[in-house]
Amino acid sequence: MAILAVGLNHKTAPVAMRERVAFGPDILVGALRSLTGLAPICEGLILSTCNRTEIYCSMHTGGHAGGHTGGHAEGGEPITDWLGRFHGLDPAHLEPYLYTRLDREAVSHLLRVASGLDSMVLGEPQILGQVKTAFQVANDSGATGKLLGRLFQNAFAVAKQVRTDTAIGNSPVSVAFAAVSLARQIFSDLSDQTALLVGAGETIELAARHLHQHRIGRILVANRTVERAHGLAVRFDGFAIALTEVANHLPQADILITSTASPLPILGKGTVERALRQRKHRPIFMVDIAVPRDIEPEVGELDDVYLYTVDDLRDLVAEGLRSRREAAEQAEEIIGFHTEEFLCWLRSLDAVTLIQDYRDRAERLRDQVLTKARRQLQGGKPPEEVIGFVAHTLTNKLLHGPSVCLRQAGREGREELLAAANELFRPHEKSGSSL
Repeated sequence: MAILAVGLNHKTAPVAMRERVAFGPDILVGALRSLTGLAPICEGLILSTCNRTEIYCSMHTGGHAGGHTGGHAEGGEPITDWLGRFHGLDPAHLEPYLYTRLDREAVSHLLRVASGLDSMVLGEPQILGQVKTAFQVANDSGATGKLLGRLFQNAFAVAKQVRTDTAIGNSPVSVAFAAVSLARQIFSDLSDQTALLVGAGETIELAARHLHQHRIGRILVANRTVERAHGLAVRFDGFAIALTEVANHLPQADILITSTASPLPILGKGTVERALRQRKHRPIFMVDIAVPRDIEPEVGELDDVYLYTVDDLRDLVAEGLRSRREAAEQAEEIIGFHTEEFLCWLRSLDAVTLIQDYRDRAERLRDQVLTKARRQLQGGKPPEEVIGFVAHTLTNKLLHGPSVCLRQAGREGREELLAAANELFRPHEKSGSSL
């Protein structure tokens, strides 16, 4: 048995290609059935996000390897062909964007993905939930079994250990994350706070997500287009307002984050002063991420205002990246250990299969010899003679195959096989077992 991973991600393929091979929820179950119908594949799982599409399989194979980068590396060709055909693409056109990982490299890759080490934002936690969802769908569809089940449960445990034992997710690595991290320093408990987010772009969306994850009490989203504000607000249990209403709602805001494309400031010193009076000078934390700035610089001179610009956050982001890289080195050690541990278990499965096959063969030989022995007893042969027949015949039949192989190995000078046989056929010297 082998474990194979084939996929593409934000490092190997542009978004246009990633979009073409994505698996939406409506087609995922059918795709899993099609995938596991391929001849060499025993189990299958599809992980499809905006940044990656990856296929994990357990499969029968004639040979193993450590890991590959080309889409048509050993074992990967059937999956590459299937992926192309499923999405109506020429596999040859798809291949340059793909990577293939086999056995050790496949296991290590999955652990790195689940732990956020292969993400666009190092250490981001969302990918673990996406991996868990992919496994749940595959498991519910009957596409996974013992091997992938064990592998993915191991990946979940390792990802949890990485987040617990390292600081991989603690440091801000985006402007939005940095803004929310500062807010948490000023307001230790966000559950009683109101955040007013101005804009509806990617940065504001990230800020809303981080605030929501930290249980912000209330979110207001303001945008020039109210429909866009509403589309973002409803995803995080918030409320949408028009950009013209910002001044009216500012007194409610404990946290203000702005990121618009306005060529002129949208908030001046006078507006903020009026809001502070209505708030009875309770402080407001403001982050102006926009370039040009959304908030007049003079606002920062006011008491009870903590104003940060995008430049103020850059050093915090750079420090966060350094901290996460250091944590990633610790995480790689954890992943290396658990990769080897899983591979030891995987290799033990081969031994279990070999032992079971050998026992089955021995039992068939035993049954054949016992059938002949019973006939001899029924024919009147003395029991002592029948017992001798059984012992002699079983010994010859069980040792014939190994004896032929050992003689051949001796003639060919296969020292490793002879050494292994010497280890195998003398267990009593180590265990002390005897009849």
